Amino acid sequence: MMLPRKLFLGARLARLRRERGLNQSQMAEQLGISGSYLNHLERNQRPVTAGILVRLAEAFDVDVKAFASEAGDSGGATLLAEIFSDPMLADLGVSRYELVELADNAPSVAEGIARLYTAVREVQRRPEGEERRTDPRSLITPETWVRDYIQAQRNHYPELEEASETLGGALNHPLSVSEPLRQRLKEAWGVEVRVVEPEILEDASQNYDPQRRLLMLSSLLRPENRTFGIAYQLALLEFAPIIARMLEAARSPDPGSRRLLHMSFANYAAGAIIMPYGKFLRAAEEHRYNLDRLTAQFGANVEQVSHRLTTLSRPSAKGVPFFMLRVDPAGNISKRYAGENFPFSHFGGTCPRWHLHTAFQTPGQTIRQLIETPDGQRFFTISRTIERPIRPDLRDDALLAIGLGCDVKYAPRIAYADGLDLTNTPATPVGPACAICPRLQCAYRATPPAGRMLAVEENRKSISPYPFVPS
Repeated sequence: MMLPRKLFLGARLARLRRERGLNQSQMAEQLGISGSYLNHLERNQRPVTAGILVRLAEAFDVDVKAFASEAGDSGGATLLAEIFSDPMLADLGVSRYELVELADNAPSVAEGIARLYTAVREVQRRPEGEERRTDPRSLITPETWVRDYIQAQRNHYPELEEASETLGGALNHPLSVSEPLRQRLKEAWGVEVRVVEPEILEDASQNYDPQRRLLMLSSLLRPENRTFGIAYQLALLEFAPIIARMLEAARSPDPGSRRLLHMSFANYAAGAIIMPYGKFLRAAEEHRYNLDRLTAQFGANVEQVSHRLTTLSRPSAKGVPFFMLRVDPAGNISKRYAGENFPFSHFGGTCPRWHLHTAFQTPGQTIRQLIETPDGQRFFTISRTIERPIRPDLRDDALLAIGLGCDVKYAPRIAYADGLDLTNTPATPVGPACAICPRLQCAYRATPPAGRMLAVEENRKSISPYPFVPS
């Protein structure tokens, strides 16, 4: 293995060691090096060699390419860039180089800055006169915490994948997707599945009664959403010990975050049961990530398949690392996932220049676009509308939009990119250029401080990672 440049991965090595619960002596022993040498590596006094990377792969099952690429990880630096572009900090003129240095060499400090800024934004969002809570950690909402946790894991959970693939393979049925799931619930857990009128559920999509061992699904749900609801309940029962261990390891800061993460794990497992990893990846590569072909093969809908595409990060068998967003016509974001570090805006909405928003003008059509972020990264994206899983209130708009994308280097593997000149086609510049929509930059800075938040509130987009059940 030849390294094109010296790699200083001290912060990443230290994080890996802490994640595995090891001290320096224990990790050094597993790598076959001295404790003092590891100390030099962690303090960036020595570069990580190809030999050390190989030993990391062997001892800790580390994806060498991903591990090495995290030197100068742009994810943390991009988040800091968004924070320091806020008008109250922009005059400091902090350079991109300084932000990369901070994110790479002091990731805990960078995270602390992000938490403080998030807390400030939460306080600013509250109506005037609302009582301020004294616990600083309470300013980080469960949605924010879970969203960041999912991103830190690259939306991939090996233990859930292995268990789901085993179960999903055993439940394979040539003619039906939902029937083997129903049978498993009945035979293994004594749970009956029943479709009921929505009035019984009081507009909820589903409800599980543990006393009666009865899972009730709303009759308003489409077949693929009912299937997902059954898989969700099966995941909660089958994988209860696994999910419990994962929750303990995650160390959620409060009960609300723990409950939200618990539901997120079950949603993830439900998708993995319906679309087992190996089978789904082979189909995705064979059909060149054609959403319609994949929905037909797995009895899923576009949203479920799109979410599944963001999870294909198994080190030994990776798919295209997609990112995904789901928005409503008002621009509110209700899902966001990234297989790699796509620079999502943490404190604002999606850039209006991304065609994700124009998908509502052409329902049912797939819109493709090349976009470019402020740091020069180019991404290939597709956008299309989907229908809500359920509409308890007919006043709600029936449509949502899904945005799916990846680094442009992966585009040749995707059917939707056929016929597009990926080299010469101009890319649309998109934000986040700062913590608010780029279209408001001049107006925002020209607005007196007292009126700034009002201007931003009118364009603010809520961000939540929670994958509503059923997906």
